[in-house]
Amino acid sequence: MSAVSTFARRLVVTKASASNASLFASTASRALSTQSFAQGRSDHADSASVFAMMAAAAGLATTAGVGAAQCEIRDPKTTYGINAENVMKMELTKRISEQPKAPLPAVVLEPVEDAAVVPSKPSRQEEEAVVATSPASTKTANPSDPHAEPCTTMSPEEARLEAATLKAKKHGGGLKLFSGNGNMGLSLEIAKLLGVNLGRATVSSFADGEINVMIHENVRGKDVYIIQPTCPPVNNNLMELLLMVSCLNRASARRVTVVIPYYGYARQDRKMTARVPISAADCARLLESMGVDRVIAVDLHCGQIQGFFGPRVPVDNLEGGIVGIDHFGGKDLHNPVIVSPDAGGVYRAKKFKEGLAYKYGWEDIGIAMIIKQRARAGTVDQMDLVGDVKDCDCIIVDDMIDTAGTLCKAADVLVAKGARRVFAFASHGLLSGPGNERIANSKLEECVILNTIPSTPQRSANEKLVELSVGPLLAQTIFNIHAKRSISALFK
Repeated sequence: MSAVSTFARRLVVTKASASNASLFASTASRALSTQSFAQGRSDHADSASVFAMMAAAAGLATTAGVGAAQCEIRDPKTTYGINAENVMKMELTKRISEQPKAPLPAVVLEPVEDAAVVPSKPSRQEEEAVVATSPASTKTANPSDPHAEPCTTMSPEEARLEAATLKAKKHGGGLKLFSGNGNMGLSLEIAKLLGVNLGRATVSSFADGEINVMIHENVRGKDVYIIQPTCPPVNNNLMELLLMVSCLNRASARRVTVVIPYYGYARQDRKMTARVPISAADCARLLESMGVDRVIAVDLHCGQIQGFFGPRVPVDNLEGGIVGIDHFGGKDLHNPVIVSPDAGGVYRAKKFKEGLAYKYGWEDIGIAMIIKQRARAGTVDQMDLVGDVKDCDCIIVDDMIDTAGTLCKAADVLVAKGARRVFAFASHGLLSGPGNERIANSKLEECVILNTIPSTPQRSANEKLVELSVGPLLAQTIFNIHAKRSISALFK
């Protein structure tokens, strides 16, 4: 009992707030538990009674309004007594911070009728500020406050950096774009429209003429698109395409899609005589054996080329005429007539006519056809016109222009039959041999082609030749395929 009385005499009682009564009781119980182990079980009952009486007295004093007691434990014999003062201060600080603050009085805004609000002119700094994610928040972050909310206002330079970061995150997850040497200009245009960079790759030739292909970035698990037309030089471009497909498959690309704006060997699609190959089908088998997953082409020479690929390789044959429709729709045409230069192109001419009628409301569009008889490949013996073109503006629609012999003769026939003006549209302008010169000296008013094949300075110098870009159509197709969207919706 002497130890308890000594401990009690060392308690300093001062006036405190009402919330210290419970703190005193908990402090006394913890001190008692510590001392009981040091002095044995004999003094436990007496110590308990003393602390209980003191805690009750403190609570009674608080209830009566006299004030509570704050106890400072200074007993060096107990472990708890050494740091009790600091513990009590921390407890008091915590309880004061946890007490709910009185709410601010509500401010009622009275509506003001017929009040003209004159907006203030923003300053130059406010105009240049760019709000990132939370336009409603205009608070500025305090650097000294670690719990302050981040600032949501960025400078123009920070906004550009954030836009570049979001762009990299958007396209860094799956889409990869590569190109061979077939049409680098078109590939760069498509990459710019998609907002991605062309993949780093080496596609060159060794000294002995062999093709060298090397990919310089990771494509594992990526969705890869290769843009490569098989235009002249046909064999080199075709071999580049095959080796690039093989290289990407061996590099563990998830899917390889080839974009072929111009499909070479497309005119050898059937056996016209004995002992000849069907080269269009053989090229399809080569691509399929290399592991192509999908093919995107523009205006195949004949639709059955899509069937040369197996059922596991879908083929999207895009209609290049949709680009020409916008061009000719802006012209003031008198009694327009769409002309097919052969029987196989009647369907293409009909689709071109339907596109003009649907988009521009031209209901009085006629259609005509020229039946040609060839003496041999590249040479036309005779042409006969089916349809009326007198006092009409004619548009000859074809899939390609090679030497332009058929096109120029068709223009002569139409002018001889009374046509006012003759235009021409073709998706692929090969213009082999004298083709460019023939168009320049022909009776054509204008010849429109797409950039599926790279241009040359001679074409640029030809005033009758107009080149339109197929890049937006191909870029939108790639985006729709990558995003698993419809492609047929582009042509409605």
